[in-house]
Amino acid sequence: MKNLNFVAMILMIIGGLNWGLIGFFNYNLVTSLLGDASQMTKIVYCVVGVCALYEAYCFLKSKGSAAS
Repeated sequence: MKNLNFVAMILMIIGGLNWGLIGFFNYNLVTSLLGDASQMTKIVYCVVGVCALYEAYCFLKSKGSAAS
């Protein structure tokens, strides 16, 4: 489980950096590397989104167990 948390966190950081590049410079690194609206681009976005949901779940789970 520790490895899964590490991979999820790395992918979330990559996603966050990509959003920062979009916001500051109007540059999308994922589409630059994989193509605009390609299947791989969609897969990367889906995986990053799933990782974010997983990390949110882990965070909320840890908050709930800390309150008990």
